[in-house]
Amino acid sequence: MKGIRGRLTANFMIVILVSVAILEVLLLYTVQQNYYGSLRGNLTNQVKISADMYSKYYSDTSLEDNILYNVDAFWNQSNAEVEIVDRDGKIVMDSLGMIPEQGEPMEDIQDALNDKMGEWVGKLNGQKVMAVAYPLKSEGQIVGALRFIASTDAIDQDIRDTAKIFIAIGLFVAVVVGLLSIFLANTILIPLREVTAVAESMAAGNFQIKSKKKRADEIGKLSDTLNYMADEITKKEKLKNDFISSVSHELRTPLTSIMGWAITLQNKKFQQKEMLNDGLGIIAKETERLTRMVEELLDFSKFISGRIKLEYEKVTVAELMEHIRKQLMPRALRDNIHFTVVYPENLPDLLTDANRLKQVLINILDNALNFTAAGGTVSFQAELGEIEYTFTIADSGCGIAAEELPMVKEKFYKGKSSRSQNGIGLSICEEIVSLMKGRLEISSEVNVGTTVVITLPREARANG
Repeated sequence: MKGIRGRLTANFMIVILVSVAILEVLLLYTVQQNYYGSLRGNLTNQVKISADMYSKYYSDTSLEDNILYNVDAFWNQSNAEVEIVDRDGKIVMDSLGMIPEQGEPMEDIQDALNDKMGEWVGKLNGQKVMAVAYPLKSEGQIVGALRFIASTDAIDQDIRDTAKIFIAIGLFVAVVVGLLSIFLANTILIPLREVTAVAESMAAGNFQIKSKKKRADEIGKLSDTLNYMADEITKKEKLKNDFISSVSHELRTPLTSIMGWAITLQNKKFQQKEMLNDGLGIIAKETERLTRMVEELLDFSKFISGRIKLEYEKVTVAELMEHIRKQLMPRALRDNIHFTVVYPENLPDLLTDANRLKQVLINILDNALNFTAAGGTVSFQAELGEIEYTFTIADSGCGIAAEELPMVKEKFYKGKSSRSQNGIGLSICEEIVSLMKGRLEISSEVNVGTTVVITLPREARANG
């Protein structure tokens, strides 16, 4: 959790610091441009005024004479250093009284001599300056240039002072945002820590604990998911325990009968023919029941591990229906149940796994017969739609309570009836029908009966 808090805080800080840095750079650039722009504007106005004054009042005299007699008129207009340049680009007058060594004219002077406003920023005599040059004209002809030079030390100092203020503000903002980042990280971390504690408790086997949902966000959804998972695990655990108890009981009963009759038949006193027939018949019947339960358990294990594969072939539905009728009719007659099998003639073949389909139908019919009392009815019907086969099994048995109906296809669920088996028969049927890409639907009403509808596509294909 510390790692998450650290990463969240660091990410917040990185975003804020980068944003503050970009903002400060832009602000400082804007301040610098404003300061330099203001200085440039002042120098430009002053040099233009001086140049215009020269054109109006001094242009009738040569530049050299004006420098000798009227030079004060130029530098009195400004606090800046003033230079006068002749037509060849040589400095002929400097208000500081020092004419520097000259080479090629500076860029701003060249621009002024070409009748343009000249501008230059750089170092002069070890000092950073800004220079503005403007042409001097006499009767429309350029006779030289006027150049104003101002130091930028003052505005550079102002820019540095402003930068310090901005940096201080930026650091203050970074500290405040850092504290807010920790607070915001905790708003995520604390609920997540609580959910994690609940998850760890569940992992240790405590499924009674519940995660408290505080907000309808992702963490709230995680809390709901954990609570749902705990409820499902608790329910499945109960079903599994009931299943183990039920299977133990179901296996013990036939084993007890088999062992009891085996011991009895070993005694010579009980080896009369009638006794032998009864005993061997019971042993055979109980062995068959044990075999059926073991087969269901093996099937269930295969379905759970995903090792079941369907073997598709063309199945003649009429022959399958007749085979099931012949197999179950003796039992129906014995139990005094009216059993009917109905299907249209000339049904087309169904592409499916014949053995698995037979397993599903017999399992559901076996349940129907098991839960229907003497004098009741069980019907088995097949119909063909445009693209689907529908098998309907209906009985007039005891029915299923509304609260149990949604759970009858769940693994291990046995229901409340004493005639329920091990609770995996219907779940296996559901798995097989799903593999066939069909549907198994159950409707029921207590003391009225139950109807199971199996719908299969005519051209079934195995999943995946």
